[in-house]
Amino acid sequence: MPTADLILTNGVVWTGVAGSGPVEAMAISGRRVLAVGGVEEIDRLRTRDTRVVDLEGRLATPGIIDAHTHFVSGGFQLSSVDLRDADSPAEFVRRIGDFASTIPAGTWITGGDWDHEAWGGQLPEAEWLDEAVPEHPVFVSRLDGHMALANRLALEMAGIDANTPDPAGGAIVRHPSTGAPEGVLKDEAMSLVFAVMPRRSEAELDQAVEAAAAHALSLGVTQVHDMGTWDHLAAYRRAHGRGQLPLRVYSVVPMATAERLRAFVGDEGRGDDRLWWGGLKAFVDGSLGSTTAWFYEPYADEPETSGLLTTDTVQLRRDILDADRAGLHVITHAIGDRANDWLLDVYRDAREQNGDRDRRFRIEHAQHLSREAIARFGTEGVIPSMQPYHAIDDGRWAEKRIGSERLETTYAFRSLLDSGAPVAFGSDWTVAPLSPVLGMYGAATRRTLDGLNPMGWVPEERITVEEALEAYTAGSAYAGYAEGRVGRLEPGMLADIAVFHRDILGLGPAEIEGVRVDLTIVDGEVVFERVDD
Repeated sequence: MPTADLILTNGVVWTGVAGSGPVEAMAISGRRVLAVGGVEEIDRLRTRDTRVVDLEGRLATPGIIDAHTHFVSGGFQLSSVDLRDADSPAEFVRRIGDFASTIPAGTWITGGDWDHEAWGGQLPEAEWLDEAVPEHPVFVSRLDGHMALANRLALEMAGIDANTPDPAGGAIVRHPSTGAPEGVLKDEAMSLVFAVMPRRSEAELDQAVEAAAAHALSLGVTQVHDMGTWDHLAAYRRAHGRGQLPLRVYSVVPMATAERLRAFVGDEGRGDDRLWWGGLKAFVDGSLGSTTAWFYEPYADEPETSGLLTTDTVQLRRDILDADRAGLHVITHAIGDRANDWLLDVYRDAREQNGDRDRRFRIEHAQHLSREAIARFGTEGVIPSMQPYHAIDDGRWAEKRIGSERLETTYAFRSLLDSGAPVAFGSDWTVAPLSPVLGMYGAATRRTLDGLNPMGWVPEERITVEEALEAYTAGSAYAGYAEGRVGRLEPGMLADIAVFHRDILGLGPAEIEGVRVDLTIVDGEVVFERVDD
């Protein structure tokens, strides 16, 4: 008779198995779930060597799978300047200046994650930093990652001046009369600065992976899908080769490198159940906060634009069809209604031209949809890979961008689930906090961060906490071709588990915001255990 190496007992075990209610206990043998059931039933699998964890009424769930992160960038951000809650230009400048004083002159200052809406909507300007940070090149991003502020030194190093043309798919914010750059660069214009920034060393990348993984595990996140680079994949492979990759990673690389990925898969396969690859990330448009998401109608607060295309549509369509034909996983960013409709059409064309197969097309964000698009996600089986925290963040100011009518189908969690769409949830970290509890809180309450929508912003699109948890487990597992291994707690599945200090499924949605994770298990091994002060 098989026996357990680890037993979790006397709690609420949510298995994620359709039609199955919670049980009281579970047993793990080696890397896998051995059994789930009642306390007495599971106790029969115990030996003198079995570790037993008394849940004391706490909730155990499948490990959380974050379907959309910028994971290595998040690791770097943990040790960089934090501008997320800077609520005035003065505070923005003070924080950058204080951080500059801790590092050698000439060192690049990056990260930041600022939000100009926090101080009324004025974009930051390079001249703000002239006095406070004269000896450090600065390139700090807005929290959505679709625009960044460069200081004068960074602009000079990149050769950006009044004569520099806007690159395709991007825009340089300029002085209205002189045309001189004011410091903010949008979407592809950011590449002008990225091109002159020093490349991260292997040691720096390895440290960022380690820091990001520790942070994720403390939140119950046992798997991430990283929208990253080849350098990031190499860092994961180094960690995995050393036996030091403590969570699962689906490493996604840029669409522009599709031929390299095709050859890599041919030579190396697609990885294993700890680290795998085969996905390509593309972009259609920008973001709502940067007024670069692609809409049919102009922005209400910037009527001279309806957004922009970050990639030429003729080229992008060709890239998607070619990548799909090669059997690679196509994962594409689209935010505006026009961007989503266009992309759904291209995905349809790819299916018609390349034939039936298990391709799992994904649209990352799927934020602002036409009603026709919502139905198509369900009927066509396209995965809306969404980040619910964005709804309670953007909801503070989105109406001034696109008006009330377009908001009716914004972050349409309820409508998409009702359409039968295979919804996956993630964070978009560092654009938003990595915490899945905050994501589930956002999906179930839609209470905006400013406290002005206590009954929910676009409340008809709220979903239950359990539905949000399903999107963070089984939904995200499916989005990464991992549903046969993780996402449910049943015999034979890999033992990835998160233990929450309170039962979020038994609380009201508004009560879960402060719930923490006490224990995280990957492959049957305890990789995080909270120690109270």
